[in-house]
Amino acid sequence: MKTKDKTIKQEKSRLKQLREKKGVTQISMQIETGIDQSEISKMERGERTPTLEQAIILSRFFETSIDYLCEE
Repeated sequence: MKTKDKTIKQEKSRLKQLREKKGVTQISMQIETGIDQSEISKMERGERTPTLEQAIILSRFFETSIDYLCEE
């Protein structure tokens, strides 16, 4: 059985891809969405999952579905 090697750089999260495509920083996302920058950072690193309320806010911010936002 293979195990994941944490030293290998993982593919960017969907949230980070969308943020970079939109050309915004985590701080500007915080200002526009009301979601704390530290929480955005943790979501991008896969350390936390957005609440339903945050997922709705993010899907509206990025003009995409929650399903697309949460795909891996």
